[in-house]
Amino acid sequence: MAKTKLTSMAKFYTVLLLGEGPKHGYELMHRVQEKLGERTGPGIIYPLLAKLKRAGYLDVKERGNRDKKKYALNVKGKEFLAGMVARFGSLFEIAIEPKLTVCAHCGCKVYEGGHTEAIGGKKLRFCCCHCAKSYRETAHR
Repeated sequence: MAKTKLTSMAKFYTVLLLGEGPKHGYELMHRVQEKLGERTGPGIIYPLLAKLKRAGYLDVKERGNRDKKKYALNVKGKEFLAGMVARFGSLFEIAIEPKLTVCAHCGCKVYEGGHTEAIGGKKLRFCCCHCAKSYRETAHR
């Protein structure tokens, strides 16, 4: 498999969007801008699509009156996406791990929000008020 590098979040997100199903270039630009809050123009999207096509990851179909091209990941492209998500998934996990707390009742990991309560003189973190209530009920038995 040829080395294909994704050097920006816009490119990474573009491939994720293609994983959802076929899209045309304008739709990709619009969705990337909508999600990341930065303008991503044709100078980013179309060279990436050409690179993915050369690597054998994309199928291109022309449709409509203006022959708009729709780009879709093929089997090889979906394998590339799965590998990319697996690699980056562990990086994201490492990055957020220090920010996670564990619910004192059920043990689930809480990234943000949650519920804090003082029970038995200790300040405890819970994923929700229902776990805090259950913990209180079982701690006083």
